[in-house]
Amino acid sequence: MTITYELGKSLYVNITNRCSNACTFCIRKDEPTINGTDDLWLEKEPTKEEILEDILKRDLSKYKELVFCGYGEPSYRLDEICEIAKEVKKKHPIPTRINTNGHGNLIFKKDMTPCLKDAIDTVSISLNAKNKEEYNALCRPVFEDAYDALLEFARLAGRYAKVILTIVDILPEEDQEACRRVSNSVGAELRIRSYID
Repeated sequence: MTITYELGKSLYVNITNRCSNACTFCIRKDEPTINGTDDLWLEKEPTKEEILEDILKRDLSKYKELVFCGYGEPSYRLDEICEIAKEVKKKHPIPTRINTNGHGNLIFKKDMTPCLKDAIDTVSISLNAKNKEEYNALCRPVFEDAYDALLEFARLAGRYAKVILTIVDILPEEDQEACRRVSNSVGAELRIRSYID
């Protein structure tokens, strides 16, 4: 079971297969591998203790960042992520990030962003589209108001962490600019990522 893995100069933490989206572009239908060998699918979700042990067995001074992600949506375990991040920071001052779809408050049915305080330094949210209609068609969320909720999550998270909304560079330039305006409206930065086919 792969809990942590290296990608670039960061250490990634794979904590769940659960997801609240069924994105049209998702690669989960393929055989997920790291460097062509290790399976990213988890036979079971690792416990908080297993995750912490796996992180702390690494030489954290080698990495520029600790990234909580998953082969799914990590905010299903947002409360545990924040606890783990705080424990790690007690032993090593590594910057932390969560890669999320921004559905954490919908999943928990309450504002979860206060748990980010002193735990997560950067919240990276996949915006993916310039409006609700396009988001729903592309991401097929299980929640009806997912797009508006992710924007609200971004706005609220900004009280505790740096927030970045992301899109891919295959969007037309006018859509990219519309996404920049959306990001600005919630006080977030927009990052345009390279599309990987």
